[in-house]
Amino acid sequence: MTDRSLETVISTREEDEIKVPPMYKILLLNDDFTPMDFVVEVLRLFFSMDQEQATQVMLKVHTEGAAVCGIYPSDIANTKVNLVIEFARSNQHPLRCVMEEN
Repeated sequence: MTDRSLETVISTREEDEIKVPPMYKILLLNDDFTPMDFVVEVLRLFFSMDQEQATQVMLKVHTEGAAVCGIYPSDIANTKVNLVIEFARSNQHPLRCVMEEN
């Protein structure tokens, strides 16, 4: 086997073994009790949005009932959802945050 054909075999095997993990959307859901400024704070703290981005997403949650905050691999998405829910509860807000496959 030549060096070139060996490289092809190795390269093909690596491509077969590498799989992109499924990605998950994180959504905030509207409710009638969580203050808008708290939603903006959540978006800034947990999703690294600036004030303008966070305000736009918050308004989408408010007007459309839900909005995507970000798209992440499963472990990261799950962690962010749990952090947001814990933060909302600790501040006595019923804000709901969910993830779904992208």
